[in-house]
Amino acid sequence: MMIMYESLYQKLTTFCPSSSLLAVVASSPKLKSSSFHLRSSLFPPLKRRMATATYPPPPPYYRLYKDYSENPSSAPQPPPPIEGTYVCFGGNYTTEDVLPSLEEQGVPQLYPKDSNVDYKKELRSLNRELQLHILELADVLVGRPSQYAKRIGDISSIFKNLHHLLNSLRPHQARATLIHIMELQIQQRKQAVEDIKRRREEAQRLLKDAFVTLDGQ
Repeated sequence: MMIMYESLYQKLTTFCPSSSLLAVVASSPKLKSSSFHLRSSLFPPLKRRMATATYPPPPPYYRLYKDYSENPSSAPQPPPPIEGTYVCFGGNYTTEDVLPSLEEQGVPQLYPKDSNVDYKKELRSLNRELQLHILELADVLVGRPSQYAKRIGDISSIFKNLHHLLNSLRPHQARATLIHIMELQIQQRKQAVEDIKRRREEAQRLLKDAFVTLDGQ
């Protein structure tokens, strides 16, 4: 009987989510009867379904805020800001805005560990090395297809080193972008000031001509 229920559940979940099935079970006397009862253990946990569903239902705690507009103190306070690591969409993240080193990620570093890295030189060197490894991979796939795994690992390491070098340049890019934006704003303000001066001179000229016309009459 349990196997039949599981098969029925799999067929039903093909067409509607488990939250809808629970509503159907609750509203149907036939499904609620003892002769046709689905155990709640057949349904996946609601939190897991909410985290992975394409269109998840609203979280149940929204009911706690139904009287918030009339009585703000009736609702619970928001949780404190998260510190440290947290999970979002199945991935682990950290609130520390730092770039982890390649060693921390378990990736061999293919460029010097000196703080004064010549980014342009190292990026070009890694790019040439990447092209060489891709050619070697093509040769391995033709002659020794069973030995492709090592070449794939080397190419993956090169890509990760390239991305790490590029991510190391993000602070410099941010500063350069901010400087460019501020210079552009200064230029726009200077143009606005010059436009105001020009229009003021034009207004003064019109007023002067008007006074001359009035004096002549």
